[in-house]
Amino acid sequence: MGKVSFEKLRRYAVTALVIYIVLLIGPIAGFDIPSIAAAVKANPLQLVQFLIIGIANGAIIAIIALGYTMVYGIIELVNFAHGDVYMIGVFTSLTVLSMTGTLKETDPGKIILGLLLALVVSILVGAGLNATIERIAYRRLRNSSRLASLISAIGVSFILENLGLIWAAQSWLVPSFGTTGGASQKVFPDMLGKIMAAYGLDVNLLANTSINLRFTIKDAMVMVLAAVMMLGLRFFVQNTKMGKAMRAVAQNRDASKMLGIDIDNVITVTFLIGGGLAGAAGLMAGLYNNTAWWFMGFRAGMQSFTAAVLGGIGNITGAMMGGFMIGLLASFSDGYLNARWTNAWVFATLVIILLVRPSGLLGEHVSEKA
Repeated sequence: MGKVSFEKLRRYAVTALVIYIVLLIGPIAGFDIPSIAAAVKANPLQLVQFLIIGIANGAIIAIIALGYTMVYGIIELVNFAHGDVYMIGVFTSLTVLSMTGTLKETDPGKIILGLLLALVVSILVGAGLNATIERIAYRRLRNSSRLASLISAIGVSFILENLGLIWAAQSWLVPSFGTTGGASQKVFPDMLGKIMAAYGLDVNLLANTSINLRFTIKDAMVMVLAAVMMLGLRFFVQNTKMGKAMRAVAQNRDASKMLGIDIDNVITVTFLIGGGLAGAAGLMAGLYNNTAWWFMGFRAGMQSFTAAVLGGIGNITGAMMGGFMIGLLASFSDGYLNARWTNAWVFATLVIILLVRPSGLLGEHVSEKA
């Protein structure tokens, strides 16, 4: 009991120290409580606007985080290449829209069909790529040290980043990408805005109301698609035979094998689902942020992995919660604090939460080893 009490006391002391440091450097990083309170009081609707932006961005982060947490929950591997699979999803969807002529289309029906095709292709490419990575780079290292798997994941990440760099530099895609050179950011056209314009509607769904807020078709699209995918994944894991097998493998891999569960098949399906979600998130992010960049997977990967850790690595519900929390933290930091310090605030919050809850908000769900 004495040891436990000492550990708790030490943890609380470190937490207090971190909070003190945060408050000490807070004014430098924009954390000025009186100014924030005055801004909220002067324009309460702005708080709601930042809330909408945070939920939309958080939904994208949560979808990517699900891939991290599912893989870690079953084989305890941090798949650092996952963020780059999402980047490949962005470029895949943009290329499909280019090759089908959707980017130049004005007929809303054809634009919708092109977007649906891009969504399906992005999901298939992301799923196939992720499963291939598992088969080639991770499977043979499954029983090796964690360091070997980690280095392999980092190596795959570098390979995918360079693949994106080469992809972005293709001259035949310049008319669609908007800029030359692989390193420059590419334009992802506002296809949803074109659909609304074709029907004579405003992209702001609240434009014809008395509410002075901006809730666009892009916000609605991201939230609806994210909700459908999250609920669909939860139903799959909780109610299907494969979902039950995945939960069994996550609980105890060796016992599951003795019961006749094909471990390799379960792990492959896990990578397929995670990659498919990353591919779908790629299209969602492209339509929402209207940009594509070969290095965008790094930041998205860091945010999503942080979300998974924040909610409890291996915990699907925790990954969703962590994604929305980071989206909201980033939105409020950009709006009320200092945008240059947003990442610092996000990680400071993560540190404080992990000091109090080392296993994340909802706790870790990882496999047991016999």
